[in-house]
Amino acid sequence: MTTTQRPVTDGLFTWPPSASEPLRLIGSECTACGLVSFPAASDCVRCASDESRIRLLADRGTLWTYTTQNFRPPSPPYDGPETFEPYAVGYVELPGELLVEARLTEPDPEKLRIGQDMRLTLVPYAVRDDGTEVMTFAFAPAEEPVPVEEFAQSEEFGQAEEESS
Repeated sequence: MTTTQRPVTDGLFTWPPSASEPLRLIGSECTACGLVSFPAASDCVRCASDESRIRLLADRGTLWTYTTQNFRPPSPPYDGPETFEPYAVGYVELPGELLVEARLTEPDPEKLRIGQDMRLTLVPYAVRDDGTEVMTFAFAPAEEPVPVEEFAQSEEFGQAEEESS
């Protein structure tokens, strides 16, 4: 059974990822001074230029720092599931680009270390009342085995894959 999925918001990462177009975060680069931003921004915070171009960011980086979230954040703004499971958040340095704040797939701080190689992945954020699974990006330790199906495919994406075979 396939589950209908959607991204947590449009324009944050490539969607849906596929073998020909893998998952990437969508950033921007200022055409005047070269500052790379994430999420993508039309105005530069460094030089105030209003000219930028979309830039797909690296899908690998190193863990710069991290912490764990051991209690359910206040709602609002948190709109995740009622049943809370602790998770880790951190900054991942994308080489030559910037630091990205992101959720980490590994919640155990004993299994994380500064400088650890990390890879971009998708994780479920919430399931809506209609059964739609909302997906968001996260970083996983690069040495974690990659599941055969990194995430369940949406019905439309699954059909497109079958038709192209």
